[in-house]
Amino acid sequence: MSAVEAQTRKKKRDAMLDELSASIPYIRFLDVEFTRMGDELTGRLNYSEKLIGNPMIPALHGGVVSAFLEITAQTQLTWDLIWPKLEAGGEAEAALLRGEFPRTPKTINLTIDYFRSGRPRDAYARAIVQKAGRRVANVRVEAWQDSRDRPIAAAHGNFLMPGEGK
Repeated sequence: MSAVEAQTRKKKRDAMLDELSASIPYIRFLDVEFTRMGDELTGRLNYSEKLIGNPMIPALHGGVVSAFLEITAQTQLTWDLIWPKLEAGGEAEAALLRGEFPRTPKTINLTIDYFRSGRPRDAYARAIVQKAGRRVANVRVEAWQDSRDRPIAAAHGNFLMPGEGK
């Protein structure tokens, strides 16, 4: 593959990720963006005053942090469904380019551990899919701000994976 072809594929993948994020209204509302390194995603919750739960501290609202963790897990799982189709090319890739994304995995349960207050600045998160079966996936997510070694929260969740053709 030439350098031009590789760059074109990279742009196509990045555009696909942007389109996936834009297709989910709550991701747009919270202003979450995702960057990609291969098949691994990092979410960024862009700071805004509307995200503050306690203006006296000030601290990010716990529900916003929880939603950010859940969104990151679901987006990683959806990207894991999209990635092989992009790599395969052909009709599978063409369907994605038409905006025909797989359904988002549904949350079965999600446990959040809050470690420290989220400060009024951008936050980042990365999901690790611990096990993904045909029906259920198990995911761990961590969110941090200044240092990944000092997470503000973590989540562990189980998600119902969308069936083929449903």
